[in-house]
Amino acid sequence: MRAYRLAVAGMATVIAVGSWATVGIGQQPSISSQLPGAPLSARGEAVYPAVEGWGPHKDGQNVIMVGYYNRNRDQVIDIPIGPNNRIEPGGPDMLQPTHFEPGRHYGVIGIPVPKDFGNKKLTWTLVVNGQTVNVQLSQNPPYWVDFFKNPSTGNTPPVIRLSQNGPELSGPPIGIAANYTATVNQPLELKAWVSDKPETYDPEEGLPESARTRARSGGDGAAARAGAGRGRGAAPAPNFDLSSAAPNGPQRNRGGEIGGPRPDITLQWKQHRGPAPIKVADATIRMNNNGNVNMIHEAKTTVTFSAPGEYMLRAQANDETGDGGGGDLCCWSDALVKVTVK
Repeated sequence: MRAYRLAVAGMATVIAVGSWATVGIGQQPSISSQLPGAPLSARGEAVYPAVEGWGPHKDGQNVIMVGYYNRNRDQVIDIPIGPNNRIEPGGPDMLQPTHFEPGRHYGVIGIPVPKDFGNKKLTWTLVVNGQTVNVQLSQNPPYWVDFFKNPSTGNTPPVIRLSQNGPELSGPPIGIAANYTATVNQPLELKAWVSDKPETYDPEEGLPESARTRARSGGDGAAARAGAGRGRGAAPAPNFDLSSAAPNGPQRNRGGEIGGPRPDITLQWKQHRGPAPIKVADATIRMNNNGNVNMIHEAKTTVTFSAPGEYMLRAQANDETGDGGGGDLCCWSDALVKVTVK
């Protein structure tokens, strides 16, 4: 099953690039707006919804994870929930963003679907700069994703807690995780406790002990088990820490981020909704475990609101694979919080 799941995940990545959305009938957008991979424009472009994939959440309920791509290099887009920003049927509001920063943003919402959802479809429609774009959200089999473990590496997503002893949040964001109140122009402290386990790999995961490879010496066979199914040459012991082999110093991680030394965990606070721009003191917090895989980091920053109203923020925790898991569709975690500003 491992090989099948890997092939499906790779296919989902390729298909997602080719089937982001369809431009609304009657629109005559520029060629670049029809092709999400074309060079960006400063302004006047569409915003594309993007299906990351679907799969079971920790409670077993299937979730469709969705992101977006704002192709306007210099234009932040705000689209209120309604005719120009709707998910139907059942919406229009399914906690999708109304605030769209430039560039690609992965897994910003998770949409739970009922057990009898089957082959049904939802449609997310965005109207931006005179261009109508929509994408169908479904349980298309090639888009199946394990949000909580990459079978090729054993990687798992970081864990976010919004209070020191609060519930563990990982994978796609489901609902509102916390509610806060704030006052205009007065900083609100944001705290999160974040942890992450290193990548592991066991090629014989799931096999009973009697079926696991034994070394020729007749011993426990750790070295032989590690080599099974890995192809050529010697292999490290099973469940080895892939991060321990990473070189030190500045480098580019699998998410494309440059800088170093590479952080083990990165926590970002992003605006998801709100009537006015916000200011986050430290929007990106980088953390290193220093070899302690059980370390829990307390990450603190502040956010200031310039106008009253209802806001949503998104806390996004990435491991060293970076945004979108470096294309693996696993593993990162998001949590949505609501802030009422007076």
